[in-house]
Amino acid sequence: MLRKFTDIRFDGWIAAMPKKWQGYIHLARLDRPIGIWLLLLPGWWSIFLASGANERVSWFETLFVLLLFFIGAVVMRAAGCVINDLWDRDIDAKVERTALRPIPSGAVSVKQAFLFLLGLLAFGFIILLQLNVAAIILGLVCVPLVIAYPLMKRFTFWPQAFLGLTFNFGALIGWAAIDGRISMAALLLYAGGILWTLGYDTIYAHQDKDDDALIGVRSTALKFGEKSKLWVGGFYGLAALIFTLSFWGVGYGVLPSIGCFTVIAAHFIWQLWRWDMDDQQSCLRVFKSNRDFGFLMLLLCFYAFIGL
Repeated sequence: MLRKFTDIRFDGWIAAMPKKWQGYIHLARLDRPIGIWLLLLPGWWSIFLASGANERVSWFETLFVLLLFFIGAVVMRAAGCVINDLWDRDIDAKVERTALRPIPSGAVSVKQAFLFLLGLLAFGFIILLQLNVAAIILGLVCVPLVIAYPLMKRFTFWPQAFLGLTFNFGALIGWAAIDGRISMAALLLYAGGILWTLGYDTIYAHQDKDDDALIGVRSTALKFGEKSKLWVGGFYGLAALIFTLSFWGVGYGVLPSIGCFTVIAAHFIWQLWRWDMDDQQSCLRVFKSNRDFGFLMLLLCFYAFIGL
């Protein structure tokens, strides 16, 4: 084992669950809901912006799609984690932060994990079928990204970019679910989300940089090294600009758009100020603060929904 650090939770409500359930809870990462929020929120942003820009969409329709996306995010994030753990079971066993995951620890067998994955994918497909044709097509297009992403760290120093492509696909699906098409504002949200993910997942990757270097796993944390703050600052700065252009594209005036940029940039600057790239706990705390950023963005999108 290379580290005495894990972010897996065994206390609280997890400990109260039957022992045989706990492995599946950990496999689905239900003990760490941060990933659900990071997957869900770009879709919710897009739903609110698209609904605000489309007078024909009722409150009920918007709320129904928001609910479907919540359920879908829980299910598909779980499916993505199972796929990741199936691909990475040999790597996870070599890193102490991940060695206690259910498959390398033996809590869940490979066969059990595969059957669990099939169930999750079937349920996710049922949820997807409740949306319109455009959203269904986009949802199916995203599946290869979900399957391939865990392999990227074996071949490129940019797996965080592939995570961005995957995790922010909800920004496209959400707009299509409301409007039946993809607008420029949706594409800007998607692009901004990719840059945002490049930033926060580089921060997250710094937790494992020493172990990754030893076992041959690649990441932007290793590629950027001591210049990581400059790179993350660049990603965040571009993300703030592109998010602002998306708001402007759906009808925000100049002053409200400048206000949005200021709020977004302030949170990103705060993250960079708080982040110690050589402290695992600092990396984890700053990474998790992106849930708060996601909700901040949601408030800005909700304003567009009620104000446009």
